[in-house]
Amino acid sequence: MSNLETAKAMIAAYNAQDVDLYVSYMTDEACEAGYRGAVVREGKEGTRSGLAAAFKVWPRNKAEIVHAQEIGNYVLFREHVTRGPSTDGSPLVEPFEVIAVYSFEGDKCARVEFIR
Repeated sequence: MSNLETAKAMIAAYNAQDVDLYVSYMTDEACEAGYRGAVVREGKEGTRSGLAAAFKVWPRNKAEIVHAQEIGNYVLFREHVTRGPSTDGSPLVEPFEVIAVYSFEGDKCARVEFIR
């Protein structure tokens, strides 16, 4: 699979809320972070547990790929994200756009950074 195909498979797993499949595309040390900022989910296990918790709060959470581009070891997605109503009573999060930068080491994703 190309890096672009892998990143698209990650989004499909994310939308299915299949955290095990999602992290199977990542290196063991992979993380998710704000762009050039703080890590929000560290390692495969941190990503798994963090996403599982988020999906519990937002069971209708989805990310639609609006634009995709592969450049070397990077995949860039412009994503349209909808959360839907929460299960914990938190206020509704309006749909939003994000740029996600997927960095690859070999055939696995090593880092995802979000620009929002």
